[in-house]
Amino acid sequence: MTQRPVPTVGVVCLRGDEVLLIKRGNPPRKGQWSLPGGRLEWGETLHAGALRELAEETGVEAEILGLVDVVDGVMTTRHYIMIDYAARWTAGQPVAGDDAADARFFPLEEALAAVEWEETRRVIREAVDRYRP
Repeated sequence: MTQRPVPTVGVVCLRGDEVLLIKRGNPPRKGQWSLPGGRLEWGETLHAGALRELAEETGVEAEILGLVDVVDGVMTTRHYIMIDYAARWTAGQPVAGDDAADARFFPLEEALAAVEWEETRRVIREAVDRYRP
């Protein structure tokens, strides 16, 4: 079997000065706070996939503001290509769904402190710097 990178999408969802995070319910990084996101489905556009994953994991709706970055996540058994977007919250209160164990908005500094992976913290900072009003 040939191993190939897995394309995924993630969302830095901004609501004023807050950032939406999920607590991962499954590996990799199970139990850690992270961005809502997941694998693309066949035939799905990047924007549609990002908004679908956001809704499935949090119940929140948003509008895409733009691309933040594309990040490699090389784990012991998988290589993920994470395509991260910034989005502005438009509706809904966070409720954990799909493979998220928890979902909530955090003030920016608390969100950065809750996230363990430096690359995710970097993407959040970049999204806030570029897209926060």
